Amino acid sequence: MAGDERTEAFRTEPGAAAPDAPSAGGPPAGDPSAGGPPGMPLPLMLIGLGRFVQDAAHHVLSARDGYSLRMMGALGHLAREPGLSYSELARRAGVTAQSMQATVGRLEQAGAVARTTPAGRGRKAVLQVTEEGRRMLDDMRRVLVGLEGPLTAGLSVEERSVLARVLGRMMGNAAAASGR
Repeated sequence: MAGDERTEAFRTEPGAAAPDAPSAGGPPAGDPSAGGPPGMPLPLMLIGLGRFVQDAAHHVLSARDGYSLRMMGALGHLAREPGLSYSELARRAGVTAQSMQATVGRLEQAGAVARTTPAGRGRKAVLQVTEEGRRMLDDMRRVLVGLEGPLTAGLSVEERSVLARVLGRMMGNAAAASGR
C-alpha cells in the first residue's frame, strides 16, 4: 500500500534517526540533495510534506485505539472553545455537519465528549470535552510528537528551533491571508 510505504520512516521509535538521514550538518543550501528538486516551489514541497505527515499521522493514530485526525481536531476545538455545536465544529473542520455528528457520536460513546443540552431534532447541541476526552487528546498529541524524530533527523537543535518558528509564522500568514 502506497501510504504504508511513504510512512515507513515514521514507524521508528521517537527520537530515532530515519534511515539514510543526512548528517547533522546536512547538505549546503541550493544543493539538490537538500530537499526537493531544484526549482521546486515551496508550496509544492509543503503540500508533499503535508500529505506525507498526514498519512503518517493517520497511521499512528488509527493504530492507537482507532483514533483519527478528525477526532483529534474535534477534541482540540472543543477544548479551546467549549460549547461549540456540531455545525460550528463541522465548519472549522471543513466537513458536513452529518460527518461531524458521526465523529462526535464516536467521541460521546467513548466518554470523551458530553452534550450539555438535551438531545432533540432542531435543537442546538452544545458540546464540551470531558476528563476522558482531555486524556485522549493528550494521548493523541504524545503519539504525534513521536513523528518529530524521523521528520527532523539530521537537524541540529538550533535548526529545529528555527524550523518551528518559521513554520509557526507561515501558519499565521496563511491564517491571516485566508481570513481565519
